[in-house]
Amino acid sequence: MSVPYETAAYEPPESPESPEEHLERLLGRALNSFELPDEAIRRLDCALAHDSSLHSAHHSAGLHRETYRHTWLLADGSALTLWELVHNTAPGSGPQAEVYVDEEELRAATARLPLPADAPDFELPVTVQLAAVVQPRHRYVPDDNSADHARRLLRRAENTDRPGAEIADLLRTAFAHRITQAFGRPCRAGRAGIGFSLYEHAFLLPGGEEISLWEIEHTATPDGRHMCEVYPTEDGARDAMERRAART
Repeated sequence: MSVPYETAAYEPPESPESPEEHLERLLGRALNSFELPDEAIRRLDCALAHDSSLHSAHHSAGLHRETYRHTWLLADGSALTLWELVHNTAPGSGPQAEVYVDEEELRAATARLPLPADAPDFELPVTVQLAAVVQPRHRYVPDDNSADHARRLLRRAENTDRPGAEIADLLRTAFAHRITQAFGRPCRAGRAGIGFSLYEHAFLLPGGEEISLWEIEHTATPDGRHMCEVYPTEDGARDAMERRAART
């Protein structure tokens, strides 16, 4: 059964351009936003995408109640949902909005509203469409120094075929990163005392895009000094290690 939107006194605003703007508008219109747990708000600081949908509605004799489900995809691949309750049951007032992190709290708040028990209630199946955003391969912790880390990594790379200006520009927007040592395919040994290490520097960009840079640290230089090289792919980095080892 379709929900009679024409009788509703409230309609949610059009989706904003970013998850942060959507959250700001939601909290700005909710009368009880100050009661939300600080931890939930902190987690939403790293949201990559969001989806909103009408969950249920209740209409009777000019009074109405709607509930909306707002879900955010977070940088660690998990999701967080806030439930919005909108109604016009307060005497002499227009539509009012409340927001809850728990569906049980939402139901308790809904039960307190002065709506007739026999008023029609419409409930829609929950559909959350976040498939357009790829879940990150890594778990990240937001870090304000991520863009600077990328800049310093590219600056110390000595290979002429290191990632160029296009990648550098993208990484200026990075807001989280993760460094892991890569093992796997062994590098052919060169002269005694030569050492190779391979690291993946994964960066998370707004919108959920990930960029990885592959750093080689080695001493396969004529004088045995330490050298850093950076490549845009793992295969490119491993091939460079093989070439370096073969020349020593």
